[in-house]
Amino acid sequence: MKRSDETGYRDYVTARMEVMRRTAYLLCRDWHLADDLVSITIGKLYRHWPRARQMEFLDAYVRRILVRTWLDEKGRAWRREEPSEIVPEPAVLPNDDVVARLGLLELLDALPPRRRAAVVLRYYCDLSIEETAEILDCSAGTVKSQTARGLDTLRVLIAASRN
Repeated sequence: MKRSDETGYRDYVTARMEVMRRTAYLLCRDWHLADDLVSITIGKLYRHWPRARQMEFLDAYVRRILVRTWLDEKGRAWRREEPSEIVPEPAVLPNDDVVARLGLLELLDALPPRRRAAVVLRYYCDLSIEETAEILDCSAGTVKSQTARGLDTLRVLIAASRN
């Protein structure tokens, strides 16, 4: 790769790193796994940078790599570990804002992976139905139904948590 290409790649990744990390975290709910997903994503982007840098919608291309990487990782058997009952660190008491965000994240955890991806892409990343369908490699109707079912599930869980 040419030096100017590497500079462009480095500049792009540096500018978009936090957005990729937050999106990855919303998908997987684990900062360590989110960092792994971002690392894999930027590695794949590096391999295809000469072609990718010429794309009109580079952010959408990178987001697609990230979501597909996460969906691939969800299918790996070694990722299905059971957490330990014993926590080695003392509990930290969060403030109300953190409690509200953790509640939302726990609700997102209850959604199946593709529904969670649809909800995150549509409402956190503010993508259109068509953009989301392209990333998830499905039809627009599937995105609509997955999003609607995901939101229905979230409403039910919120109602149940208030009782």
